[in-house]
Amino acid sequence: MSQRVKPLEADRMPPGIPYIIGNEAAERFSFYGMRTILVVFMVQYLHFMDGRGGRELSSNQAVEYYHQFASWVYFTPLLGALIADIFVGKYRTILWLSIVYCLGHAALACMGSYGSSPGWLFAGLALICLGSGGIKPCVSAHVGDQFGKSNHHLLSRVYNGFYFSINFGSFFSTLLTPWLLERYGPHWAFGVPGGLMAIATLMFWLGRNRFVHIPPSSHGFFKEAFSREGLVALGKLIPLFSFIAVFWSLYDQTGSSWVLQAEQMNLHFLGINWLESQIQAVNPILILVFIPLFSFIIYPWLNRHFLLTPLRKIGMGLFLIAVSFALTTLIQTWIDAGQRPSIAWQIAAYVIITAAEIMVSIVGLEFAYTQAPKAMKSWIMALFSLSVWGGNQFTAQVNHFIDIPSAGILQFEQAAAKNLLSSSSIILPGYDGVIGSADDLVAHTRQGRLESLEIPGRQTYLDAADRIEAQAVVSLPSKEAGRKLLGDVKDLWGNPLVYELIDSTHARISSAGPDRANKTPWDLGLILEKVSGDAPPSSSTWLGRRKAELGIHEKTAEAGFKRTEFCGGQSKLEGSAYFRFFTWLVLATTALYIPFAYFYRPRSYLHD
Repeated sequence: MSQRVKPLEADRMPPGIPYIIGNEAAERFSFYGMRTILVVFMVQYLHFMDGRGGRELSSNQAVEYYHQFASWVYFTPLLGALIADIFVGKYRTILWLSIVYCLGHAALACMGSYGSSPGWLFAGLALICLGSGGIKPCVSAHVGDQFGKSNHHLLSRVYNGFYFSINFGSFFSTLLTPWLLERYGPHWAFGVPGGLMAIATLMFWLGRNRFVHIPPSSHGFFKEAFSREGLVALGKLIPLFSFIAVFWSLYDQTGSSWVLQAEQMNLHFLGINWLESQIQAVNPILILVFIPLFSFIIYPWLNRHFLLTPLRKIGMGLFLIAVSFALTTLIQTWIDAGQRPSIAWQIAAYVIITAAEIMVSIVGLEFAYTQAPKAMKSWIMALFSLSVWGGNQFTAQVNHFIDIPSAGILQFEQAAAKNLLSSSSIILPGYDGVIGSADDLVAHTRQGRLESLEIPGRQTYLDAADRIEAQAVVSLPSKEAGRKLLGDVKDLWGNPLVYELIDSTHARISSAGPDRANKTPWDLGLILEKVSGDAPPSSSTWLGRRKAELGIHEKTAEAGFKRTEFCGGQSKLEGSAYFRFFTWLVLATTALYIPFAYFYRPRSYLHD
């Protein structure tokens, strides 16, 4: 059967659309399933994958790596778009890069089997970046290619259906994958999405003779890209994509900082004890409801009061995402004060941010396609994806900047590299770099793995902890009350001890340490955790079984307090201040967007 190179002259839906949408549903199940558990995996599981156990990542590091991955997934569309528009066309690009995508999932499923798990993680994420990112602009442009002038009025409906399929697949994967991770471990949690990706590739191949295959334009791409018309189109769209990048900087934190915030909340809701990463399933189920709600009710109602253009929808979406982050800032303020708010509050923030997504992401995708000259459709879709890259890169760099490394862990790793871990305890040099002085650290190890750190002048901090615990009969003291209790206490170097309430069960007592500077790798202190007498990890969970395999025997905890000493490893931007920063960022962006949208003059390009 010969392949069509022009859209059918009919006013009905093109025959290849069901295959594209079915492929997208399975592919999104695969991608979002893997991404849903990524932060939780890096913080809680990665260091237990190899034989001896590795270094535990901090929350800031996990968030940084998550957004680095998310950003590069949306940078590689540039490569996929060039391959599709210049060389082999969209269909072949999608098919071959989908196979690369499957290999990436296979690499993730191999973690812990042999070799270095961080190495497998890096390789798997790199292949997924290339595969998922490479096909992204081609799939969305391939949808548009199926339509001609006689049925282009159906394009908006299909892009809504396209987005519907994305969220239909991601809803089920967001619920299933965290459960697989907890019960059966990373091999199944990453392997099942990989199997779905293989099915997605097969479905796409089955529809090969029903698609319209717009041939690559080869030199026509460069001719149109560098023509006056092409340059004007790019010059108008690039500022728009910059504004949308700020949207993605905030939106994609639903998979990182929002998950970490959910850990500190009461996860019992609707009679179910949810996993923190499962709350992300609220977004796709809301999308399934909001697409028809906005298309048939909200947009027509707003249009009766004023002309509702795509650019106005995007501006409203930017304002809504600021509102959603203002709510998460409020939630975090409660957590910082020692409360444990219901997860229902974060679900309310999901409702607002999903409405913003409808107005920015869907509308922006359709608008970008219509504004792209004919030979540059995939390229413009790639530039739209580049806005996601820019937003996630910004978030990653913010988290990299605010992360304070631990001098104690760095000293331990240097000792391990020199094979100095000959006993269960080893003395590490302190700030002065000389062993035998007052600022020395002591590392306690088990089978070459760091179990705990003993900080210099620890008795001062232990005595301070005694004061706090004596007042924590019902709950941990507030920040003000705790600082009053420790107002006269100083460390070995004359620095005052500072009390911080982290959440309802955690507090921190710290000082500037031997370098006498706050927020550095040499800050010293301990974390107080109020323990209610929990049982050790259950053998019904993969993590519990893995700890038993590694010889980490956790006894039943008695009610009281657990103390964990630290040297650095904190954050420069903590708690509600983190969310407040991003709230002000998007509000400023919205203010700048208003004059841009007012002066923008759209021009649409559609295939004959």
